[in-house]
Amino acid sequence: MSEAFNWYVVYTRPNWEKKVSSLLKQRDIESYCPLQKITRNWSDRKKILETPLFKGYVFVHVHEGQKWTVTEVPGVLNYVHWLGRPAKIRTEEIENIKKFLREFEDVTVNVIPEVEENVEVTRGILMNYKGIVLEVCGKRVKVKIQSLGIEMTAVFEASDLRVLKKMPNLPNS
Repeated sequence: MSEAFNWYVVYTRPNWEKKVSSLLKQRDIESYCPLQKITRNWSDRKKILETPLFKGYVFVHVHEGQKWTVTEVPGVLNYVHWLGRPAKIRTEEIENIKKFLREFEDVTVNVIPEVEENVEVTRGILMNYKGIVLEVCGKRVKVKIQSLGIEMTAVFEASDLRVLKKMPNLPNS
């Protein structure tokens, strides 16, 4: 009897998504790293780059007996867990991502932060400042920022913030 294959998502080292996907394929493990095309402008040229849509994540399609061999691949940190177990992703969700990327250009992923999450401002005069989410109202987020010994609160568009997630400890390399 053959084992059922399921989709899971793994955390990767920062900027290792494409490398991890390639290493998994070399080991005959099906993986999917959704890529978006972005245009970068340099002073002398424009270049179209393919960057991971979900930074720090790669999807893997494995059966139960093969699941833990994935974590032995360099650059894979751990599975994303839900309720204490590696989170299964429905095949329909993977297919929807693939369809979406075929149909639309300039796709971006915006994570709406939750109250008390740590965030970093990615645009504007307070770019690179870090703060704590106080309130979320739709796509607008109220953030507390500490600077120069004072606390400030400001309201930002969620798209101007990056959620700072705690990654698992990196293995010594």
